[in-house]
Amino acid sequence: MSYTFPKIELHLHIDCSLSFQFVSKYVPGISKEEYQTVYNTPVNCCSLNDYLACAQAAILLMQTKEQLVDATLDVIRQLEADHVIYAELRFAPLQHLTKGLTPEEVVEATLEAVHSYAGPVKVNLILCTLRHFTKEQSDLTADLVITYAANGVVGLDLAADEAGFGLENHQAAFKKVNAHGISCTAHAGEARGAESVIETLSLLRAKRIGHGIRSVEDTALLEKLKEDNIHLEICPTSNHITRVYPQESTYPVNNLLLNRISFGINTDGRAISNVTLADEYQWLKETKGWDINDMLYVNEQALQAAFISDKEKEILRIKLQEGFEPFIGSLS
Repeated sequence: MSYTFPKIELHLHIDCSLSFQFVSKYVPGISKEEYQTVYNTPVNCCSLNDYLACAQAAILLMQTKEQLVDATLDVIRQLEADHVIYAELRFAPLQHLTKGLTPEEVVEATLEAVHSYAGPVKVNLILCTLRHFTKEQSDLTADLVITYAANGVVGLDLAADEAGFGLENHQAAFKKVNAHGISCTAHAGEARGAESVIETLSLLRAKRIGHGIRSVEDTALLEKLKEDNIHLEICPTSNHITRVYPQESTYPVNNLLLNRISFGINTDGRAISNVTLADEYQWLKETKGWDINDMLYVNEQALQAAFISDKEKEILRIKLQEGFEPFIGSLS
């Protein structure tokens, strides 16, 4: 059964998605087994923090301009192979300064990669600040978003240890970005429950929530998500690995589907989660009973929530619908 229909991916960390081919270039002689041990998360990963720790080795390989360009193109090529037609790639620029690059040079290197790519995948960037960052670091990241907003950076994100750090250091950064008319997303409802989603929406005015799967724990929140048209960036395999929902059978994604919540399907980190979108959709069919109409629905919702213009959305919507037509009926 083929899962080669066109896809939208809005939640994908570059540093969590480096292929064996990329790593082999910068760690000559590394074996496939060593790569899997270091750059793929073990299935029995215990927590979100374990998952985040697995990204550190990859981040060390993204400290020069050449590495950043190569890493970005590496992930884009993976998207192309997975039949993704639009993606928003995210990373935290301030984690890539150990070899002397300035924050601006880091962003410009990734944008150079995006602009040099001439294939079928449309790509934009989201810049992340991190929960443990200082206010100054978050403000600097916000300034980078604003500076490069006309050149392919489309949003600000807040990532990392949701349970260990609050929002105090980040409210000013999000307020500044929002004031410039630039969209924001933020991780919530992953390591903490529905109350974290409520707090994040209230204090950061995010238009999307990264993960957000635990919103199902509060029916009033689900109604608010529908009312305010807040999109959830759902990442099933990642949520299993980090034990947000360790039992796949209990994963409540169909609750979102039945309630017609706006959400999309994402891989989070293609290397760490060791998964493609095709894998995610196959799992949803086999485990959750999804058919091709469900898969079209979440891709349409993701496209509608993308941080791009209505004109760009319309072009991609036609491409999405035409690409799905041959599959209608084949996966039902």
